Amino acid sequence: MTVTSDPTDDLLPSEGALLGLDYGRRRIGVAVSTPEQSLAVPLETWERSGDDNQDAGHLEALIADQQVVALVIGLPLHADGTISELSQEARAFGDWVRQATGKPVAFWDERYTTRQAESVLLDLDMTRKKRKARLDMLAAQLILQGYLDRD
Repeated sequence: MTVTSDPTDDLLPSEGALLGLDYGRRRIGVAVSTPEQSLAVPLETWERSGDDNQDAGHLEALIADQQVVALVIGLPLHADGTISELSQEARAFGDWVRQATGKPVAFWDERYTTRQAESVLLDLDMTRKKRKARLDMLAAQLILQGYLDRD
């Protein structure tokens, strides 16, 4: 489930915390890795403000707080691996993130991560409201962990 040798990927440092983002038009799931890049944990679901400066400030605060060296953004491809409209939006978002933060960005195939996250939350017998609040950050964790486990 990887996007290999993607020309839009930056080379990411092999040490230091990574931030994983599950792109959405309104909400972005956020996860962070350990500095050794062995484990990803969910961090938050970020409600986008619609103001690029405010959103950049939020992202920069997360990066400073978590001492992040680079970011991994989920790339929502069609089931057959082809680019979707949302994939193009995620790439544009990644370009914005790169410019706003000055940090390297890589993309990771996120097919089925939301479905996997939903399945995990359903197994925990959570209410619909609690599942919705956690879904995006758990999807971000799955994206980032997939990237960490890629080798």
